[in-house]
Amino acid sequence: MKAVIEMKGIQRFYKLGGKKGEEAVIVRALRGLDFSAEAGEFVSVMGPSGSGKSTLMNILGCLDKPNAGTYSLDGIETSKSSADTFAYIRNRKIGFVFQSFNLLGRTTALENVELPLFYRRREKGEKRFSAKTRKEKALAALKEVGLGKRLHHVPSQLSGGQQQRVAIARAMVNDPAFILADEPTGNLDTGMTLEIMGLFQELNNRGKTIVMVTHEPELAAYTKRIVTLRDGELVSDKPVTERRNAMEDLARWKQDHALLSGEELAGAAEAAEAAAAIAPVEEELSA
Repeated sequence: MKAVIEMKGIQRFYKLGGKKGEEAVIVRALRGLDFSAEAGEFVSVMGPSGSGKSTLMNILGCLDKPNAGTYSLDGIETSKSSADTFAYIRNRKIGFVFQSFNLLGRTTALENVELPLFYRRREKGEKRFSAKTRKEKALAALKEVGLGKRLHHVPSQLSGGQQQRVAIARAMVNDPAFILADEPTGNLDTGMTLEIMGLFQELNNRGKTIVMVTHEPELAAYTKRIVTLRDGELVSDKPVTERRNAMEDLARWKQDHALLSGEELAGAAEAAEAAAAIAPVEEELSA
């Protein structure tokens, strides 16, 4: 299998203080980390606060550079890349999915998904997409995430789960080397969380490579491999042996939720009947 991500000896440290004769404090966020992901993998990155998850995500997303080590993304060595190359990589090679959706509030779902195509970084000799082509590609991406009938809705007209689906469509529209998801269900309830994880599993089954940063073991169980960080080091890298199926869990959740709703309705009806039976007695006593 082709390695989409290949990291070797990644170090990232920060200097704190050191002004006016003070001794600088070195904070080592990543300590010589090795990490790789092949095409078609679905990897979750876990670890406690301060483990280096956010630093790793920033380097994976080419939002930051390591102090030492090498990072090859889809065959491009990024560690010493220029700002222009970084911008090209972020636009063409990585599809970002964030916890807070980051959609433009006054822009339709279709227009939100078109944005990466409008700002598409072109290779030498590559032609710019026409408005028609951008629209067709955005439409196809929205249909792929099940929002073909929500094209002209703005974010305020969509549920949280639907907004995240728009964000996923936007992440996929440039056909990136991999999708980088940072706590993608953090703002969603249980049902919507299972929907989004089901969508990720479906996309992964079609060959999409996904790296997801999460602190929830329940979500990591839907991926294929769990990488655990601690104190800036990779301490565990294991396959998920009993992988959960999000759509099956969603079906069970809906069934349980429907039963619970039915019980609540029955309880409300019984309470109403009891109140109706008590009312004449209270009237008689007050008379």
